[in-house]
Amino acid sequence: MTGVVIGALFGGGLFLLWWSMWPQEEREAPARHDNKVLRRLRDELAQAGYRGIGPAGLLAACAIAFFLVFVTGVALTRVPSIALCFAVMAGWAPVAVVSMRARSRRAHLRDLWPDAVDNVTSAVRAGLALPEALAQLSVRGPEELRPAFAEFASDYRTTGRFNDCLDRLKDRLADPVGDRLVESLRIAREVGGSDLGSLLRTLSTFLREDARTRSELETRQSWTVNAARLAVAAPWLVLALLSTRPESVQAYNTSSGVLVLGVGAATTFIAYRVMVRIGRLPEEERVLR
Repeated sequence: MTGVVIGALFGGGLFLLWWSMWPQEEREAPARHDNKVLRRLRDELAQAGYRGIGPAGLLAACAIAFFLVFVTGVALTRVPSIALCFAVMAGWAPVAVVSMRARSRRAHLRDLWPDAVDNVTSAVRAGLALPEALAQLSVRGPEELRPAFAEFASDYRTTGRFNDCLDRLKDRLADPVGDRLVESLRIAREVGGSDLGSLLRTLSTFLREDARTRSELETRQSWTVNAARLAVAAPWLVLALLSTRPESVQAYNTSSGVLVLGVGAATTFIAYRVMVRIGRLPEEERVLR
């Protein structure tokens, strides 16, 4: 019996030695399959700088705002249809605030990316390796971009895996321009070559021209977007003022009043979306996600 046990242990040891001689392929982490809405919310939260909040937290804030405004509206006006309209607006408000901040921050970063690319170009020309060229942006780069690149530098010092650190950097930035820069550096790292400096200079020039053109167009078309917001807000502000006197809005407590509110809300939403679609420039998509 002792010989059988010793033989089994000896055989198991030989098997483990043989098994260790063959390289094992790394298992890829399961891809995160988000639907389009959640992916867009996650990107806008990252672009707005709310990195500690996920889509679930944002949706929870929307639900809480909806519930509180609906209960308050019913208590004040005694008209559930009016309370429901303002509750829907309140429920959409957190998403609108995040979207507005993300759009504003994207426009601001659009003017900063050329300087960041120029810093990387100078570092590469000075002989720094690509990871070091990116890491030095945490010190020399634009102020708003430094935290993301500081975390990249920390990740690279910890793991030494350039591609994985680039993927995490893209998730932190969630920016189309950042995606271009990251993928350009990834290709330069994997393929090699002496054209990286020329590529980065071309990218910097293109980004400056694009930012200047978009700034001019947004200045000219901003009045259309502002007019759309004013047109949407005006009738609901009047309704909010009327709601301060419950006896003035009892007509909306009937089926006809509910129909009027429903038609008015649908018309307002469609008109606003059409005017914004006409007046606002399309946002750049993250095609290199």
